Amino acid sequence: MGGFFGVVSKHDCVFDLFFGVDYHSHLGTRRGGMVVLNENGFNRAIHNIENSPFRTKFEQDVANMNGNMGIGCISDYESQPLIVRSHHGNYAITTVGKINNSKELADSLLNNGHSHFLEMSGGDINPTELVASLINQRENLIDGIKYAQEQVDGSITFLILNEKGLYCSRDKYGRTPLVIGKNDDGFCASFESFAYLNLGYKEYKQLGPGEVCVVTTDGVKTLVSPGDKMRICTFLWVYYGYPSSSYEGTSVEKMRCSCGMYMAMRDNVKLDCVAGVPDSGTAHAIGYSNQSGIPFQRPFIKYTPTWPRSFMPPIQTKRNLIAKMKLIPVHALIENKSLLLIDDSIVRGTQMRETTEFLYDNGAKEVHVRSACPPIIYGCKYLNFSRSTSEMELITRRMIDKLENGKITPEVLAEYSDPNSEKYAQMVEEIRKELKFTSLGFNRIDDLKKACEIDENKLCTYCWDGKE
Repeated sequence: MGGFFGVVSKHDCVFDLFFGVDYHSHLGTRRGGMVVLNENGFNRAIHNIENSPFRTKFEQDVANMNGNMGIGCISDYESQPLIVRSHHGNYAITTVGKINNSKELADSLLNNGHSHFLEMSGGDINPTELVASLINQRENLIDGIKYAQEQVDGSITFLILNEKGLYCSRDKYGRTPLVIGKNDDGFCASFESFAYLNLGYKEYKQLGPGEVCVVTTDGVKTLVSPGDKMRICTFLWVYYGYPSSSYEGTSVEKMRCSCGMYMAMRDNVKLDCVAGVPDSGTAHAIGYSNQSGIPFQRPFIKYTPTWPRSFMPPIQTKRNLIAKMKLIPVHALIENKSLLLIDDSIVRGTQMRETTEFLYDNGAKEVHVRSACPPIIYGCKYLNFSRSTSEMELITRRMIDKLENGKITPEVLAEYSDPNSEKYAQMVEEIRKELKFTSLGFNRIDDLKKACEIDENKLCTYCWDGKE
């Protein structure tokens, strides 16, 4: 995943840029970058943020940067923003998304005269460089932006900065957000809608799917009108988004509370308390508690001062260990208690199993588990949702493979994604036994859609039901 922030101002923009990017730190784990444009050209800084927060790494750079326009990003793995020299002139670019056909696109470009691509560690091509190369295939910048959006299989949302202004392009089906804020000095462009509020900006507009606009201090001009079809990622509300953010007018925190409410309405388990796996599970648990009347408590506390992220180390086993080390038990709320634990999702199942074992080891009588989203059966094709390299890393797919003796077809998967089917119930029970939960339940996809409070035809639910 990742996030970005851009500023166009009548005065120096570096302060706003620095903190605007920092407010996206929950979305990325490896790289951070900033670039500003002034009369001397571009000034850029990129740092590894795996073991140190963005703000710490960039404090010294900010003191040496100045300019009225800038863009920056938090990135999951690639170095960006990039500075590109082309027939469009010099520009800086940063992207968020996933390109499924990157090899095919790169091969096509190389076969048509493109000289080379710089490989990242592991042999991958930097997707931001690939997008820039696609843009450079057309005679003017706007046609290049449209061409890049047309060619990408997956999704790509990006910012481009040059001397004329800040160009904003939302992916063609609006799977990721892009919003514009305004203050007296200019405008900002942001992935997260909350990132500019404390910087004195107010909401100005949100781009529609496929929309392209250019931002200057004089205003915001739409260059490509938005399309009719939207498929915004529903998982933004469930997990990715910061609680104070909102997408398409729906609050993340409110949506999560609604998820918990709908789960409680379908549940009848006897419990001593409801708890959320911090941090994204908390609001779901509060919603469940409010609806059911079962007390919300915190039987364990997440220790974060020196471990801001549980998934920073590149090795999965180390990430799991750190996740466990961060949980500090409150024995008075655990011993001999029947607990219900709500997490945003169950992907591989490893961390939830270890969390459950942690609670049993500290005296819990029962640990019931609920997932705020439906079973994840399909690997996401549109965002870098997780580090899974194969769908067989998903706990659901492993259980389906076991139940079907390896004979998995699209029709079979459709049955397992139907919460009213017998196969769905069998899969849930197999997961429960595998992970050693007292009971297990998943939020239903129809309830999840209701919680989002927008037209369900505008939601991408591919990872749960395989529907594009």
